[in-house]
Amino acid sequence: MYRKTVLDNGIRVISERLDHFRSVSLGIWVGVGSRDEVQEENGISHFIEHMIFKGTNTRTSLQIAKELDAIGGLSNAFTGSEYTCFHSRVLDKHIQTLADILSDIFLHSTFDPQEMNRERQVILQEINMIEDTPDEHIYVLFNEFFFMNHPLGMPVMGTPQTVSAIEKKTILTHIKRFHTPQQILLVAAGNVDHEALVDCFKPLFENLEPEEANQNRSAPEIHAGILSQHKDLEQVHICLGGKGPHLSGELRFAAAILNTILGGNMSSRLFQEIREKRGLAYSVYAFLTSYMDTGMLGIYLGTDPKEVNRALQVISREIRKIQDGDITNSDLAATKEHLIGSILLGAESTDSRMMRLAKNEYVFGRNISFEEVEEELGKVRVDDVVAVAKEIFKTGQVSLGTLGPFKKEDLDLSCLDFNGGS
Repeated sequence: MYRKTVLDNGIRVISERLDHFRSVSLGIWVGVGSRDEVQEENGISHFIEHMIFKGTNTRTSLQIAKELDAIGGLSNAFTGSEYTCFHSRVLDKHIQTLADILSDIFLHSTFDPQEMNRERQVILQEINMIEDTPDEHIYVLFNEFFFMNHPLGMPVMGTPQTVSAIEKKTILTHIKRFHTPQQILLVAAGNVDHEALVDCFKPLFENLEPEEANQNRSAPEIHAGILSQHKDLEQVHICLGGKGPHLSGELRFAAAILNTILGGNMSSRLFQEIREKRGLAYSVYAFLTSYMDTGMLGIYLGTDPKEVNRALQVISREIRKIQDGDITNSDLAATKEHLIGSILLGAESTDSRMMRLAKNEYVFGRNISFEEVEEELGKVRVDDVVAVAKEIFKTGQVSLGTLGPFKKEDLDLSCLDFNGGS
């Protein structure tokens, strides 16, 4: 059962009761991420995420760890481009204890300068780790190129320069500006009583003063073109993509189907044509990344430097085939069933359901039932998938990024010719 309560100051408490579970997943969400940062403070949201667990007025970092371990809490946090979440999963009998711990670290972290300096080194190592992982680094480079000169293009973790410059006063100013009641969600899914949850959180959060929203988001312009960064690697890592639908866009269901048909599973066109039939890559897949006001549908693969153009020709050909209507009703039905199955299997996780509740609230302001999603997917026709393929992959409006021993001038530009027009 879905329930939602809005506290007097605007904080939203949302829950979904699932009586057949013994666990509860609880998350404290704040609607701020890397796209809300100025360039000089890039990475500050992620820095705060790390520091939240490093001590409060009444708990040291060790005490926080011990108390969470004592209730079997599987705790974590993540920062994205548009929101940050601090969450944990425990047995239902420990929900009040967990709520107290998570509330304390969210509201009363001290951001001790010595702890900050230690954690700064951890984050710098995390950035270095990404740069040493080319299949992840290419996505960072491609994202920066695709959303050039816009906050969505900035890396969530920040850069070594910006992370090194972040100070306690900068963090406190950022929190005061963005961690406002209107942006905070307290979300739980599992064997949880909604009224008890509200009673638990209300005294902890009701003293937060409501303030005007301080976000100033603007939709980005997509940057089309070619980025080629040389690095001494065995493979060339490639990202190719075009503008996709935003989170509430009418084309989002057709785009999800296109993404799956192209490279979303083992029977997808690109997996079969590039890996299974030609052995051009070990890893090849499509991805759909959507934000509040824009999106990206992209393709990744890693291949031998001598096979870059051949692999890209295969990708281009498969996209053009879809643009020409080469999708059967049987293909469409199988893809819908795959997506629906993935959604419903994910629903067996309380973490997944908790995160779904929060994202639906931020995007739609309400709960979106599984039946509604299934119904909307069912409405998608072959013509809709063809239309979205033409809309996303247009000649002259697609971006390509490469990382590895490959030169831009060696690229066969016919790989970027599609049937969507220019």
